[in-house]
Amino acid sequence: MRAKTALWSLAMLIATPGQAQRAAAPVTAASEVTARGETVPVGAGVDADAADDPAIWRNARHPAQSLIVATDKKAGLYVYDLTGKVRSFVPAGRVNNVDLIDMGSQGILVVASDRNNETSALLQLYRLNTSEARLEPLGAVTGGAGEAYGVCLMRDGRVLHAFSVLKDGTIEQVAITLGGSSPLGKIVRTLKLTTQTEGCVVDGRSRTLYVGEEDRGIWAFEAGANASTEGRLVAPVDNTHLVADVEGLALLPAERRGGFLIASSQGDNAYALFSLPGMTPAGRFRIVAGPFGATQETDGIAVAAGFFGADYPDGLFVAQDGDNSPAAQNFKLVSWRDVMRALRP
Repeated sequence: MRAKTALWSLAMLIATPGQAQRAAAPVTAASEVTARGETVPVGAGVDADAADDPAIWRNARHPAQSLIVATDKKAGLYVYDLTGKVRSFVPAGRVNNVDLIDMGSQGILVVASDRNNETSALLQLYRLNTSEARLEPLGAVTGGAGEAYGVCLMRDGRVLHAFSVLKDGTIEQVAITLGGSSPLGKIVRTLKLTTQTEGCVVDGRSRTLYVGEEDRGIWAFEAGANASTEGRLVAPVDNTHLVADVEGLALLPAERRGGFLIASSQGDNAYALFSLPGMTPAGRFRIVAGPFGATQETDGIAVAAGFFGADYPDGLFVAQDGDNSPAAQNFKLVSWRDVMRALRP
């Protein structure tokens, strides 16, 4: 979150000698890319911390007609097209993170973490009407006891599994079925991290859940409902490759096991890549000013492979921009080909 990032330098000043020594290690250089597009700003004021998290739906038949669903955490959910134009808006209140998934005959399902009641998290469910670029409300299910923060999705046959990440580090795995007049949700497993937690993403190939603990790093858990609740810290905050806060996580799969996990390294306004499956550091990049503005203090990110039109021929990366002055916060669109060329000139 923005307030925590602003305190990071002060925290380093009052750290123990060992912590200060670790913090003093040089941050690995980040390659530079520029955005090829941006969305219309969210409706909140210029100084409001409102835009938060995007998700991407790729139109396989007409890729240039793909859509972005994104949260205004003070007001609701936007649907944008690739020109950044607002196609629709749902006044859903304080929704923080969002994810979407193709559930086959059940359609493209969108789930947003609902923090309207900070003591009782909900998961809002929608079906994305792709032809009309709008969200159709389906209802809400429990997200656990606490303040809703992150959410990510996994498909298991006809059952949708949502990982509801609460602000205190609790992660509730919720099995959701669509039936009757409203969806049904049941908490089937509880995971726990020690401190504030938000971003998450699931690798459906290995059924691995990755969760970002903001001050400590990225954890991996088995994603099955009956799997162990023990996690592994696979990418610690080292203030060289990954700088706290760890915010949004996104995954770009390649073939059976490869690809990248990307993390918002919010503390230095960069994005850290890790090669899968080993989570080996694989470069860093930063979105700098060009035809569109730079990004700062990024919360949520999303990435999708494939052709999205001439501007995004090898995939699309979307990042929340925490400082889009003089306008309100928005989301920047980046060509994944540009990222790869910057990292591997």
